[in-house]
Amino acid sequence: MEDLRSLRFATAVKTPYLPNGRFDLESYDNLVNMQIANGAEGILVAGTTGEGYLMTWDDQISLIAHTVKSFGDKVQVIGNSGSNCTSEAIKATERGFAAGMDVSLQINPYYGKTSADGLVAHYSNVLSVGPVIIYNVPTRTSCDIPPSVIEILAQNPNLVGVKECVGNDRVKKYTSEGLVVWTGNDEESHEARWECGATGVHSVAGNLVPGLIRKLMFEGKNPTLNSKLMPLFDWLFHVPVPVALNTALAQLGVIKPVFRLPHVPVPVEKRIEFVNLVKEIGREHFVGDKDVQVLDNDDFILVSRY
Repeated sequence: MEDLRSLRFATAVKTPYLPNGRFDLESYDNLVNMQIANGAEGILVAGTTGEGYLMTWDDQISLIAHTVKSFGDKVQVIGNSGSNCTSEAIKATERGFAAGMDVSLQINPYYGKTSADGLVAHYSNVLSVGPVIIYNVPTRTSCDIPPSVIEILAQNPNLVGVKECVGNDRVKKYTSEGLVVWTGNDEESHEARWECGATGVHSVAGNLVPGLIRKLMFEGKNPTLNSKLMPLFDWLFHVPVPVALNTALAQLGVIKPVFRLPHVPVPVEKRIEFVNLVKEIGREHFVGDKDVQVLDNDDFILVSRY
C-alpha cells in the first residue's frame, strides 16, 4: 500500500490500434517500454486516455492482464475498472485483481448519477474488493465527489488515495488533512506537487515527454521547465483527451494513425502547431526516433466497428 501511495509519476498510457481497430500490442509494448526507460513508476491502463470506455470488459481486462504479465515486475499497474453500475464495477475490479493489477482506478457513477449517500455506498462496496484510487473528474461525469464523501471513505484502509481533477485548492485541502492525492491535470501538476502537497501526477503528457514529466515531479521546483511545457499541456487539452494525444503520437510515428470513433484527429492547423511545439521543446525530449510529420487527412484511419 505504501508503494502505491508514493508513486510520483504514473502515465495514463494510450491504447494504440491496428487498421482493423483491434489492439496493436506491439506498439503498446513499445509505448510502455519508453515510459519505463524514462522513469515512469506506474502505468494506468485503459483509463480515460487509454479509452477504456471504447472497450468491452473482456478486452479491458485482457489489456490489464497483458500489462501485468509484460511489465508488472517493473512498474505498478493501475487498472481502470470503474463503472457507473456498482455491480459491474465490483465484477470488473475482481477480474482486474485476479489478472494481477496492483490497484484499481474508480470513477464515480456518471449519467445515472446518485446522491452523496449513494456515492458512499457505491465506493464502500468497491473498496471491499481491494486497493482503490478514487477518480474525481466532474467535467466528464457531471458529478463532483464532495469532500464530505471522501472524508468518510478515507476511513477505509483500502483507499489508496484520490486522483483529483477539480483543481489545486481541492488538492491542498485533502493533503492538509493527510490524504494522498494525485492531480490528473498536467497543467496544474507542478504547483500541485511542490506547493499543494500532491504526491504526483497521473499524466497524459507523459506519453509524449516522459523524461521531462519525471524531472518536473522528482527534481524540485522548476518554473522554467513548467513554463516551457505549458504550451504543450494547453495543446493536449484544447480538445477532449485523448484526441490531441492520439494525433500527436501518430505524427511522431510511434503508433499507427488509427482512431476508434467517435474520436477523430485534430484539424491540420493544429497538427502544424504540434510540429512547431516539438521543434521548440526539442525532438530529443519526445518519444520515438522518427521525424515529426504533419499527416494528411487521408493518412488517418477511422474505425467504427471492431
